[in-house]
Amino acid sequence: MQQLIRENTKIMSPRLLPEMKATEDDLAGALFGAAPRVFCDVARLDGQAVGFALWFYTFSTFVGRHGIWLEDLFVQPERRGSGIGKALLSGLAARCLA
Repeated sequence: MQQLIRENTKIMSPRLLPEMKATEDDLAGALFGAAPRVFCDVARLDGQAVGFALWFYTFSTFVGRHGIWLEDLFVQPERRGSGIGKALLSGLAARCLA
């Protein structure tokens, strides 16, 4: 996960890359700890992680419903155009409608 996040940062905000503080342990604790509050859908091709959608639940007091906040959506540039991003978004949309 950390490598994909670094790739995303390098493309989107290269000047921030040296300031990235999240470690593998930080991510593992946040995503797989006893009470995760953030979630990640990972896209894999041939056993390799090539993209991800990092998200968490929200709640609107105005409409009285839960929602999902998509924090990051990333697909490696060489894998773009193959439907990976669309599949990640479709998975989140299905979760929203469930």
